Amino acid sequence: MATTSSNPKNLPGPETISRWTLANGIRVLSYTNPNVSSVYLIGLLNCGSASDPAEKLGLAHYTASMLSRGTARRSFQAFHEELENRGASLSFSCGMNDTGFRGKALAEDLEMLFDLAADSLRNPAFTPEYFERMRAQLLASLAIRDQDTSEVASLLFDQHLFPQHPYGHPQDGYPETIQSIGREDLVKFHAGAYNPDGMILVVVGAVSPEQVFSLAERYFADWLNPNHKSQTRYSLPDQPAGLIRKHRFLEDKSQADLLLGTLGPNRTSEDYLPVYLGNNILGQFGLMGRIGESVRSRSGLAYYASSSINAWADSGTWEFSAGTNAENLEKAIDLIREEIKRYVTSEVSEDELADSKSNLIGRLPLSLESNAGLANAILSIERFDLGLDYYQRYAHLINAVTAGQILNASQKYLDPDRLVIASAGPGNDIL
Repeated sequence: MATTSSNPKNLPGPETISRWTLANGIRVLSYTNPNVSSVYLIGLLNCGSASDPAEKLGLAHYTASMLSRGTARRSFQAFHEELENRGASLSFSCGMNDTGFRGKALAEDLEMLFDLAADSLRNPAFTPEYFERMRAQLLASLAIRDQDTSEVASLLFDQHLFPQHPYGHPQDGYPETIQSIGREDLVKFHAGAYNPDGMILVVVGAVSPEQVFSLAERYFADWLNPNHKSQTRYSLPDQPAGLIRKHRFLEDKSQADLLLGTLGPNRTSEDYLPVYLGNNILGQFGLMGRIGESVRSRSGLAYYASSSINAWADSGTWEFSAGTNAENLEKAIDLIREEIKRYVTSEVSEDELADSKSNLIGRLPLSLESNAGLANAILSIERFDLGLDYYQRYAHLINAVTAGQILNASQKYLDPDRLVIASAGPGNDIL
């Protein structure tokens, strides 16, 4: 049986993570790391691109991209000079259901990060000059995306795995939807979507919990938005009924990128850890697991081949990706499907299971060595309500998974005859 390589009490837990909830619903978590002189701040708001109107896809992404382009109190130049003069950074991003921000600085400059983050989230200026500059940047990025075989395959995959659902739409939109967005759309979206309810703030570094809580209260406790509109929740689609094959031709490409897969467990499902551990065996461990061994190493059909699990609060995906010469594309698909069939037909071996457990347990401490790694880990356990002692229990949870549980959980999601198969590159369109 695999064993943990470190004492669980040395990992973050209830003894070392401090947690508060402000009156307006913001959850604040702090972890003191005295071994560094810096701090890392990360936050998450409950608003994202799932709220985009169909004719203005990319609106939430556009809004988040403008948060660091000046506020009612600071010009674009003043905002960035304040960061650069102290060797700090602060950035914003948008996901399907969340808007996030992250910053790092010396511990003595933590208040500056709180001030800039609060100012950007609460008082963005959406200055017309920078609004139009951002539009040009977004359109340029979309032009690059639409010529990238991996990105195009991913777009096709999402569209057909999540039909008529926001998860099937690109968070950064399309050229025509970005062109249709006006500055007033950003102002309206911000006024209706940005709010503190359920927001999470995590700070890790050479600061005390008392300092973190004091700053959180000073800059965020009085933030209210009684007019905000909750995000609409959409019914999730069923698993694919059969094989759905799609391909998009891209000119002047020699390589094809492939993405195939199906729905997977959400992050809090009892199936998650068995599927996560099984996927490590199937397409991650060593030289990309069984998939990498079959498609890349043994058959030489791909430049890369692996599998991955993506899990969110409400859903997830189980994906298999490969990059290959166009002549080998269909052969690579067949080999991956064969490996999936073999995987869901019999239990993984005891050696595979033991090696994968040791791998997952052993790399946990490495992922928690930096402020950023710690902050992201703490954000994850709070976001999914896993418990402050989750990482202290992690080795036990992994070791408790059996080969039978992996097979039973995997069979609920994987069927080699019920997959979305999307690719892009040379070859005729299959749309």
